[in-house]
Amino acid sequence: MQKNDLAPDFSLLDQEGNERTLSTLLVNGTVVLFFYPAALSPGCTKESCHFRDLADEFAQLDAQLVGVSMDPPERQAQFALKHGLNYPLLADVEGVVARLYGVKRSLGFLKVKRATFVIDRDRRIRDVITSEVSMNAHADRALAALRT
Repeated sequence: MQKNDLAPDFSLLDQEGNERTLSTLLVNGTVVLFFYPAALSPGCTKESCHFRDLADEFAQLDAQLVGVSMDPPERQAQFALKHGLNYPLLADVEGVVARLYGVKRSLGFLKVKRATFVIDRDRRIRDVITSEVSMNAHADRALAALRT
């Protein structure tokens, strides 16, 4: 997926077992959809907590945070509880959504690439952030994209 592409719609369970659909989320504003390799891992914790710490800034820009990994809902719930993550963490256990967005890895421990998609209400992708090494870059660059 690239800038200006139409984001594929999807439905996944969140950490509480609730079904979340992209098109429904978009009714409430822009979605900052970020894929992370593994809940509770050090890098993903740092990235997710940075998003959490900037949540008020995202809200002021009418944007909502949504994390996605291939972890099951139970692990997502542990992750959210342990780190006070107050946004949906979606369980893409089979990697279907990761494939749709082009972030599914074919080999290795890390099942998905670290990538963030800023998706406007019309499902157009405003920006794509793909840094694998800077855990803060995703939230910082997503905020910058929302401000332009």
